[in-house]
Amino acid sequence: MKRPAEAGSVKPGSFIILDGEPCRVVSTEKSKPGKHGSAKVRIVAIGIFDGSKRTFVGPAGAQIEIPMVEKKTGQVISVTPDGIQIMDLSTYETFEVSPPKEDDLREKLAPGVEVEYWVILGRKKIMRVK
Repeated sequence: MKRPAEAGSVKPGSFIILDGEPCRVVSTEKSKPGKHGSAKVRIVAIGIFDGSKRTFVGPAGAQIEIPMVEKKTGQVISVTPDGIQIMDLSTYETFEVSPPKEDDLREKLAPGVEVEYWVILGRKKIMRVK
């Protein structure tokens, strides 16, 4: 799920969709309107799932998409090198996610540990250990 917003209203720390990928905004710069044009905005964002840096440059009134972020709690059932099995603590559904890229977070994952995971555009990612 996503909703539209104006590029000029985006703040650092918020989420946007660039190139079809959900991203966290790192910085924004606005230029003043010139004699014949509108104000421009430059947004630098980092992909949530892939970690790559993306930029958007365009008019401040341009429509961009904001992803809806669902924050949920789950419990780790099993840990394998290529995936982590999690059970949602409210619906009891089980699913598998790819292991996080952060080493400190990966070391804390073990069966029985509670984690917070986010669902963005139908994709799931472990964000922190509770």
